[in-house]
Amino acid sequence: MILNSNAETFPERCHQPVMLDEAVKFLDPRPGGCYVDGTVGAGGHAGAIMGKVQGQARLLGLDRDPEALRLAARVLSAYAPCLKLSNFDAAGAVMKDLDFSPAQGILLDLGVSSMQLDQGERGFSFMKDAPLDMRMSAEGINAAQLIASSSREELKNIIKRYGEEPFAGPIARRLAGVRVETTAHLSRLVEEALPAGERRRRKIHPATLVFQALRIAVNDELGCLQRFLDGIPGLLAPGGRMVIISYHSLEDRLVKQAFNSYAHPCLCPPHLPVCGCGAKAAFRLLSKRPLRPADREVARNPRSRSARMRILEAL
Repeated sequence: MILNSNAETFPERCHQPVMLDEAVKFLDPRPGGCYVDGTVGAGGHAGAIMGKVQGQARLLGLDRDPEALRLAARVLSAYAPCLKLSNFDAAGAVMKDLDFSPAQGILLDLGVSSMQLDQGERGFSFMKDAPLDMRMSAEGINAAQLIASSSREELKNIIKRYGEEPFAGPIARRLAGVRVETTAHLSRLVEEALPAGERRRRKIHPATLVFQALRIAVNDELGCLQRFLDGIPGLLAPGGRMVIISYHSLEDRLVKQAFNSYAHPCLCPPHLPVCGCGAKAAFRLLSKRPLRPADREVARNPRSRSARMRILEAL
């Protein structure tokens, strides 16, 4: 579904693109190129990319959230972008269908957006009582349905794997068999499951990791990311660059492993003094370690504090 700019929008004040200067610097957009923002959101990163080339490039923006696309259509209208309602794990097929393949630059800004968090009625945040939804799109089961349909062991695995919550067992035991329909109810149950001392020690809200885990599971975020990473070969033109911004260790680990495997494809045992398999790298890393936001950005936008950026270039 291609969207145009005649639409209602999010409040623009909600949108603060993370590591914007760094993203534009490393994508290094050039006039005449094809650029893909796989998580276009409100269009902040995409607008900066197109602004750098004064609109003299082609832009494809993907997002699974139809409300975000409506805002992006307005924000980016001066650049006549091609915007498509699609998740980024289908980027390869979409790019091929719309003649954007291969691209000179591809950007992913992973995780939940500030706009989605600030829309309390969508159930992403414990800051406002609302139906427990958490879907980035309008498809699939929501968080309340996921809890209701999962066994205690399944809930434990979700909370432990995706939230890295040390008290996943007690929390799952408290949630199992309970009809949880609102964010406030979920938050209260999680707090009740934690020992009082643990609640006092935590620097973050007691329910933060559980909300993260359920959101990741509902939206299959890590599955989508892995499918995208598996399909990187063929997406970038020679010299093209890919920038991925992640926000927690689970995402960053997948990106790091994939980028390293593409930049260092040798399959020889580590103890061999020279490569004998003949594998040739088709990519190189432009960031051996993840880049982090500057202190001044974190001060301006605290939600950026956990951001990590990695860059890959096609040879």
